[in-house]
Amino acid sequence: MSSQLPSVRLGVIGVGQIGKHHLENYTKVPGVEVVALADVNAEELARVGEKYKVQRRYTDFRKLLADGDIEAVDVCLHNNFHAPVTIAALEAGKHVYCEKPIAGSYVDGVAMVQAAQRTGRMLSIQLSSLFSKETKAARRLIKEGRLGRLYHARSCGHRRRGRPFVDGYGTASFVQKKTAAGGALFDMGIYHIAQILYLLGCPAAQRISGRTYQETAMDEGRRKSSGYDVEELGMGFVRFDGGLTLDIIEAWAIHLDTLGHSYIVGSEGGLRFSPLKFCTTLGDATADVDVDVDGTDWRLHQLKPLESAYDSPQHHWIAAVRGDVPLEPTAEVALETMLISEGIYLSDKLGREVTAEEVKAASVSTALKV
Repeated sequence: MSSQLPSVRLGVIGVGQIGKHHLENYTKVPGVEVVALADVNAEELARVGEKYKVQRRYTDFRKLLADGDIEAVDVCLHNNFHAPVTIAALEAGKHVYCEKPIAGSYVDGVAMVQAAQRTGRMLSIQLSSLFSKETKAARRLIKEGRLGRLYHARSCGHRRRGRPFVDGYGTASFVQKKTAAGGALFDMGIYHIAQILYLLGCPAAQRISGRTYQETAMDEGRRKSSGYDVEELGMGFVRFDGGLTLDIIEAWAIHLDTLGHSYIVGSEGGLRFSPLKFCTTLGDATADVDVDVDGTDWRLHQLKPLESAYDSPQHHWIAAVRGDVPLEPTAEVALETMLISEGIYLSDKLGREVTAEEVKAASVSTALKV
């Protein structure tokens, strides 16, 4: 990456579980200097500020946004705070990197994307799955035409017993609609759905059907104290423009040892993920190839001077703000992922398949006042 450009001067809003994770990641990202933090918890703000040697600390995020020395901000808050804080930051002239999902609802995500377009600022969403070695290798195979005509894919995520708070980690805010808006689909499903959408070229959804569940037993004390009102299992089927289809299964908790893995299939070959395998036919014989993603990634780093700009979503965002590389369309992919997730919720509520236009019309803001 370019060494002539100065470091991006960054402010982080929210120093909870996610904020700490982002801060630790920034210690490994070149070309960035975290100069300010904001959080309503003054005690934790002071502790985290001392740990990462950040002297400017604000209990009101608006004061951080008023700091003219800050070029960009990282929003590390619960889902229903993403839209109001991100929009305020964009309107204050800051580039924004926001934790996933893009927001708590599709309509709020649209407002964020529109604010970025209106202000001319960059908006990037934390979608780590788009920057994995597997995704990068799979994208090259697809671009080279190795799969032929793509026609179907699966997005799959499995936790046997991994619900936040009620299964022993995280806070109750992760399982309440008033702060998180959704459950398994918004928490982990976004990574898997977004990865597949990105590799498919982010096709436009036409029709969506789905069902959500909350059936697995949990500790009764945690059930009562958590206010748990989101799904632990989400399932869906999506029809896209051009004939592509996608089926989805995402579990926080389910009595099964495995659900398999995500995949993409085409007329000439298929890809199965985790680990990445290419399946095809050679000389009328079936052939399965284990893809060496580590070796590919190492070689690309030796051959391409800007390859490190794609090592993680934070590496990429900082490189884009510095002007080293074009920004990948993480916000657009995250928005389409939100449309599909809301489509599953609406289909479950109505008991039928719904159109993308119905989902857009039914979407309501879940943004909290800040």
